[in-house]
This record gives sequence, C-alpha cells and structure tokens, in this order.
Amino acid sequence: MTYCVGLCLNHGMVFMSDTRTNAGVDNISTFKKMSTWDIPGERSITIMSAGNLATTQAVISILEERSKEVADRDPDILSAKSMFQVATLVGRTLKEVIAANAQAGQRADSAFNATLLVGGQVGDGEMRLFLIYPEGNFIEAGADTPFFQIGETKYGRPIILRAYEPDMSFEEAIKLLLVSFDSTIKANLSVSPPLDVHVYRKDSLKTGRTFRINADDPYFQTISNGWGVALREAFTRLPDFSFDDH
Repeated sequence: MTYCVGLCLNHGMVFMSDTRTNAGVDNISTFKKMSTWDIPGERSITIMSAGNLATTQAVISILEERSKEVADRDPDILSAKSMFQVATLVGRTLKEVIAANAQAGQRADSAFNATLLVGGQVGDGEMRLFLIYPEGNFIEAGADTPFFQIGETKYGRPIILRAYEPDMSFEEAIKLLLVSFDSTIKANLSVSPPLDVHVYRKDSLKTGRTFRINADDPYFQTISNGWGVALREAFTRLPDFSFDDH
C-alpha cells in the first residue's frame, strides 16, 4: 500500500509520499513514489503514484523518455501548454499502460490499477492539482477540496480536515502532514518511512525544496511522540461520560 498527499496553500503546494511497497508480509521493499520535472522559469510538475508498482513505474518511465526525446513528444509534459494538458496526457498514458498489461497478462484489471496525483504550474497559469484515476479521467482540487490523498487515506484524512488552513506556512503544512503520516504509519504496516517531500512556491516555476525524512529523523520522532502525548492530554480534558445524564 501507499500514502501520498498533495496539499494546496495560498502561496504554494506541499507534496509528501511514503516509500514502502509490499506484496505480502515477507516481501517488503522501498521505492520512490514521487517524481518531479521542471524547466526553470517555465514550469514545475510533480507526480506521485499509488497502486501496482510495475504500472506506475512504466507510466513514469514513458513520461520521462518522452520528455527527453523530441521526436516522441506528442506533446510531452515538458511541452504541454497547461496543467490541464499535462493531466490529460498523464491520464491517457496511465490508461494505455493498464490496458496493455491487462490484455497481455492477467485478466483481472484491478491487478494493474494505479492512481496518480499530478500537481504544479505551467507558465502564467494557476497552480493546479489533479487526482487521476485508472480509467484516465481525473478531478481537480479547489477551494472546497484543497488537498488530495491516494493509497491508505482513511487514517490521516481527519487530521488534515481538522487542522488545515490555506494560509498556513510551509513549515506548518509539513508539520500537519507529518502528523497525518504518523497516524497512518501507526495504523497500517504497509505505510512506512522514508518520506519524500517537495515544497513548491507559487509562481517560482521551478522545483522547490526536496528532501527525505527517515524514520529516525529527530523532528519526526518529536512529532510522533508529541502527538501521542497531546492526544492523551486532550482526552483527559474532555468531560467524563455520566450514566446519570442518560
């Protein structure tokens, strides 16, 4: 399983993904699930993936190859004129890879399924974030839904919903996402550090700060331990239930 989050802020976007993949309890590996492309001053694009590893790696490899070979651009993500065109191209590529695998091998289409998050900015267009489904279609984040998750979403979602503010700083957003990831990691063994992070600043049109947070990172440990203590303290401050009132 996987957990990836793309978060839109007033002044930029924060992307975070875990790196664990597994095909059973005795077959656990670490793979990068976040990829970035940019032409400084022109565009910055980030893609995160969840689902069948062979499918997602094939999609990323095709996009990467097309971005290098001019003759294969039709267009590619580095020549598409808008983020909508980027999302359309990525969705079409994902659909083609899934269809090709399903026809060549297993008949269970779900075995090859994957979902992608695509975010970034092209030229003078707005920052945009898309959730792309295995069928190749997609939806876009907006004011009512300013973030998307893929993979194991249920454990970390309530935390983001309760604490997210569009004008929060990048540092606050990373803290919020680390709490969300910590809750997911503690509830599901299929999600695990290291965690990859990309911070994109609005209108910079280039890849921003990218870094990896390991399980033994001191700040991550502080967040993990502090969140547990804070939850217990908040619980004790809530009024006790009384049978006499019911």
